[in-house]
Amino acid sequence: MGLFNKHKKLFGNKISPACEYCRHGTKSSDNAMVLCSKKGVVSPFYSCNKFVYMPTKRIPKRRPNLPDYSADDFKL
Repeated sequence: MGLFNKHKKLFGNKISPACEYCRHGTKSSDNAMVLCSKKGVVSPFYSCNKFVYMPTKRIPKRRPNLPDYSADDFKL
């Protein structure tokens, strides 16, 4: 086994295909639809057999805000 695993994808191996992060798709000006060079105008969650994953197009989810703690929360 080498230093790098060639089969592991950037966000894991269980990535559901979607046109919003496909090589052939670009977001429309209103960000509601995707302009696909293979299928035309499609939904961002649509996928076809020409799907090619592009990790740079994927936008990670924001982390949830942590609750505010006071000093009283840590007293015994």
